[in-house]
Amino acid sequence: MDIWDIRSLDVQPHQPRILRSDDGAARAIAIHLPAGEQLQEHEVHEHAYLVVVAGEVELAQDSETKPAPAGTVAHWVPQQRHEVRATSDARLLLVLAPWPGAGHPSQR
Repeated sequence: MDIWDIRSLDVQPHQPRILRSDDGAARAIAIHLPAGEQLQEHEVHEHAYLVVVAGEVELAQDSETKPAPAGTVAHWVPQQRHEVRATSDARLLLVLAPWPGAGHPSQR
C-alpha cells in the first residue's frame, strides 16, 4: 500500500512530483500551482483525472470556464484540450490512465 498526504507533501512550484507510475496502468502526479499561475492550454494522450486537494483553480475548455474549489474532481478524455489556472495557491493530484496512452511519445 502507498499513502501520500498531498496537502503536506514537499512539492515545489514548477516541479511536479510523480508519486507512482505503472506502465499499462496509471501515473499519479502531485502538483503545487501557485496563485495566478496556470497549466497553459494542453492535451495528453491519456484520460486525465484532476483532483483539487487544496486551494482553488479555474478549469477552462473551449470558451467555457468553471471554478474548481478543493474537493473538485475533473476528467478529460485523451486529446481534449484544456487549461488550469490557480485562483489561490493550489495542491492538485493528476492521474493519467492508462499510462502511457496510445500515441504517447514514449511508445514510438
